[in-house]
Amino acid sequence: MANPNVQDIIEQQVLTVAKAVEDKIDDEIAALDRLDLEDIEALRERRLQQMKKMAEKRSRWISLGHGEYTEIPSEKDFFSAVKASDRVVCHFYRDNWPCKVMDKHMSILAKQHVETRFAKIHAEKSPFLAEKLKILVLPTLALIKNAKVDDYVVGFDELGGTDEFNTEDLEERLAKAQVIFFEGESSKSSAQTRRSVRQSKSHDSSDSD
Repeated sequence: MANPNVQDIIEQQVLTVAKAVEDKIDDEIAALDRLDLEDIEALRERRLQQMKKMAEKRSRWISLGHGEYTEIPSEKDFFSAVKASDRVVCHFYRDNWPCKVMDKHMSILAKQHVETRFAKIHAEKSPFLAEKLKILVLPTLALIKNAKVDDYVVGFDELGGTDEFNTEDLEERLAKAQVIFFEGESSKSSAQTRRSVRQSKSHDSSDSD
């Protein structure tokens, strides 16, 4: 077989693909040309309605305490909180170092994921809840959807087994449980997210309430 023949076949295939791509682009341009002012206005109105709906959702989330990591003062308030929000991540804690590590990561994620309520409740002051939900290890995160506990993150075992895990590790675990919306780049600052809390301890050793 002569090489020129092979070259001719390759060139013909390239031309065929290019022609198909060109035809597709022409079709798309023609479709856009067929849009009249009424079509464009309808598309614009639909987009505006979507934006308005999302703004209303965000406003409602903020009014329910989303966007900040807050403490739930009592067991009664816990039930009110989980009924009010579709998605809640609740940290059962006590005053110790591992729980303070979790506090830091929860504070970061609360600001990044406004669609979910991030909160904490003192386990030793909530004996009924702790027993009902079988909270034995602290910290434990209860992942709550539609007022029902759907999953747990117990200690740091699923986060590398160390208190030096990254916020991104926790974020991915919560996304896996579908208690947050995760698009892979939701962090406002990759450097901040990937930094371990222990690395930042020298800058801020206070507990985040």
